[in-house]
Amino acid sequence: MKFEPIVHRIPRLRETVRNISLTHFTNAIIAFLFAASAPVAIVLGVGVKGDLSEQDIASWLFGAFVINGILGIIISILYRQPLVFFWTISGTVLVGPALNHLSFSEVIGAFYGTGILLIFLGITGWFKKIMSILPMPIIMAMVAGVFLGFGLDMIIAFTKDPWISIPMTLTFIFLSLNVKVMVKLPPMIGVLIVGIIAIYFTETMGLIKDATYTIITPQIYTPVFSWAAIFELVVPLAVTVLAAQNAQGIAILRNKGHKPPVNTITAACGLGSILTATFGSVSTCLTGPVNAIISSSGSIRQQYIAAIIICILAILFGLYAPLFTKLMLATPPAFIATLAGLALLRVLESAFVTSFQKRNSLGALICFLVTIADQSVLNIGAPFWGLVSGLLISRLLERNDFRSL
Repeated sequence: MKFEPIVHRIPRLRETVRNISLTHFTNAIIAFLFAASAPVAIVLGVGVKGDLSEQDIASWLFGAFVINGILGIIISILYRQPLVFFWTISGTVLVGPALNHLSFSEVIGAFYGTGILLIFLGITGWFKKIMSILPMPIIMAMVAGVFLGFGLDMIIAFTKDPWISIPMTLTFIFLSLNVKVMVKLPPMIGVLIVGIIAIYFTETMGLIKDATYTIITPQIYTPVFSWAAIFELVVPLAVTVLAAQNAQGIAILRNKGHKPPVNTITAACGLGSILTATFGSVSTCLTGPVNAIISSSGSIRQQYIAAIIICILAILFGLYAPLFTKLMLATPPAFIATLAGLALLRVLESAFVTSFQKRNSLGALICFLVTIADQSVLNIGAPFWGLVSGLLISRLLERNDFRSL
């Protein structure tokens, strides 16, 4: 087996609790708000179009949040790094059309097949070998292309709901001007508070109807293995996990000074995919935006604490999925867009600097353009094709840069 060794001592509970800071709470809450808003809306949309029942969708969310939350806590503690696992968003979109001609049980069977494939790639170390030969500028160009949308959504929010987005942005700028103020009140916690106040005074919160306060009872599904579902979904789902999601998260964490255990992450995604498939959830992945937010500030050695906090929030969300889903979807889109955009500003800046600073810049540019075009081919998302296009162009026209790798 090719799993990376655990080099740090496993922290004690008292030590972890003692090192919790306001920064950890802030980053975790903002990352959680992101994960529980737009991605959840995508799951709801796919479920409705695929004629899934409310119980099916609620069970999907239970597996996606609770099982992946537990997995994230375990891996983050073992490696003392922010390693948060959720579900592949592009894979969720990919599943949508499949539900029109495949039964949900057949799709779940494909989830199991994807999990087995990911475990194999993690045990053999093949994905880590692939990652080691990919130029970092091209990978970060893919990250920049994916995260650019969050920055643009933040700008668009100024015109759609200025009474929410402008006060939040001004608060971010004001609190970022003075280092001493930043230490006492992190900019993003100020942004969060001002955003909530703005929602209250502008009365833009949607109505919450039929709220349920009971803990969810998840469904357990029996998979049906069909060659049609396996051939259509297994490899594309694995590609979305590895190339469209994990590659982002790994590149972001490396850029922040961490050493993410690639083989362990890949195998963990496989195990998570099998466990979550039991409850009808799409394949597990290492999330890019969430790990970017929780690793954006605070001590590098203690950022795993923010991962634990968001995983606990995820578990609670999964247990009360119907209630929290209604609550998150009732918040104004400008609130979530501004929060996510401001939280990812530094990450987006770092991605651009890494992509276009020196080597492989042409390949990085092509990768960036293909990624932001956001056109899927063969039901595989644009980030994957961005990587492929950037690598091909760089290999052909920037040969000297490849020789220096």
